[in-house]
Amino acid sequence: MSAESSSARTRRPAGDECGPYYAGYFSLVPEGDIAATLLSQGKEHRNFFAGLPRDKHDHRYAPGKWSVKEILGHLMDAERIFAYRALRFARGDAAPLAGMDPDEFVVGGRFGSRSMENLLKEYTILRTATTSMVLGFDEEALGRTGVASGSNFTVLSILYFLVGHGIHHVGIVRERYL
Repeated sequence: MSAESSSARTRRPAGDECGPYYAGYFSLVPEGDIAATLLSQGKEHRNFFAGLPRDKHDHRYAPGKWSVKEILGHLMDAERIFAYRALRFARGDAAPLAGMDPDEFVVGGRFGSRSMENLLKEYTILRTATTSMVLGFDEEALGRTGVASGSNFTVLSILYFLVGHGIHHVGIVRERYL
């Protein structure tokens, strides 16, 4: 990996590199190489969820809220979708991409019927694959743009969203579920 692409991964995206809803997550992301951050966050989040008591896995802090396993499932669904968007845009595909309804995905995922161990195995594999893909993006790929969910994104902004989105949801688990 060249130094050029490594330094490109340390640049914080500007707020106009994605829709306003998504840019709010950028402030949660620590300084540094976004690929290294994805990798370290994956390990931290895996350890966090693995360390939760079993009686919290299906816990909901209020009626109609997602369970802890559903939150982890949502993080995986979002990672797959946003990593796919990053891949498409990095490769120069300009076709607009559809949005997704997170609540419908959580229902369809049936995450509550799976064990935490099974979910964590999938999460680890998924985050490793995402990080490997990101390491292959050079500066040009990170700066490419596309449209998803009606918003413009750079590839770099998608990666920052992924990290900030994970921080956001783990923070909610810490504050409201434990």
